[in-house]
Amino acid sequence: MPEEELSKIIELNEDLIENNENLAAQNKDILLKYNISSFDIVGAIGAGKTALLESISKRISKNKRVLVINGDVTTRIDADRIEKHGVKTIQVNTGRECALNSYHISQVIKNSDLSKFDVIFIENVGNLICPSDFILGTDKRIVVVSITEGPWVIRKHPMLFKFSDIAVINKVDLIDVIDVNVEEMISDALEINPNMKIFTTSAVTEENIPELITELFSD
Repeated sequence: MPEEELSKIIELNEDLIENNENLAAQNKDILLKYNISSFDIVGAIGAGKTALLESISKRISKNKRVLVINGDVTTRIDADRIEKHGVKTIQVNTGRECALNSYHISQVIKNSDLSKFDVIFIENVGNLICPSDFILGTDKRIVVVSITEGPWVIRKHPMLFKFSDIAVINKVDLIDVIDVNVEEMISDALEINPNMKIFTTSAVTEENIPELITELFSD
């Protein structure tokens, strides 16, 4: 590839990221204006993001007004699952895009009555690579992995852990049948980001779900 063409591609990518960050800042200002707690949840397909959101939603929807924005390439399967627990959901289908970006969220904000909500969860598209470049303007980012993804999943995706506030190691109810050392996974995460909070969870047994919820609303 010619050097001039490569330079143009790099410049375009830098512009995209800068524009996304500027719009993320606007999203954050609006959500703060309405006193809304907001969370971006990222993780690969099958990590258990939707199941965790189901468990969290049914616990907090009794005293908080919750909106869940579900990002996916197509369908609203995840949104339909979560909506059964008494929360409002909005599906964003990204087509060929492998992650939600600030523009997607700004459009939801623009077309929603934010006075009706106390909490917004954004379930990002199932991917451990693309979302790392695109912040959305939320209070916290939560990265979810599961022990079924293997012992090296955290080491292989350091950027997402570097820029997340909370890590969730999910599906620990399967520890007796999956050959994974959870303590080593925790150590890997802390080596990448010593400041992040880490929770080992199971959406099946609801292990540590109450503790995770407490952390989400601790500020």
